[in-house]
Amino acid sequence: MEQLSLSHRALNIVLVEDDDGDAKALQRAFKKAKIANPLFRVHDGVEALEFLRGQMEILPPRQFVVLCDINMPRMNGLELLDEIRNDPALRMTLIFMLTTSDDESDIKTAYRNNVAGYIVKSRAGHMFLDLMDALDAYWRVVELPDI
Repeated sequence: MEQLSLSHRALNIVLVEDDDGDAKALQRAFKKAKIANPLFRVHDGVEALEFLRGQMEILPPRQFVVLCDINMPRMNGLELLDEIRNDPALRMTLIFMLTTSDDESDIKTAYRNNVAGYIVKSRAGHMFLDLMDALDAYWRVVELPDI
């Protein structure tokens, strides 16, 4: 049986990250892990909501996963998460927090708002490629609703 790659499932990745260096590192890790899915980057929670609600020039994809930082200007990742969970059109969005914050209250807040996972960037460290492989496998196996 032929295994479907993530790119054949038309799953798109929305990266909410204000740090250019971290965004480039993630893009390199995706490339190294051979994850070819479209990646849409926005710089903070305000831009993310505009994008996900179709208020930007590019329409959001039908199926997507959000990778979200916490510490961002204007609207941080936890505020974005709260907005998404309170929006009937977006509340089922699959969100992974990918952040520098290892603060226990941030972790608890994220899981109370039903994140799919909370990943501390510094702990991923040299195992970042393994993390990308794990996410790739996860996305290939799970069934996601159209959002």
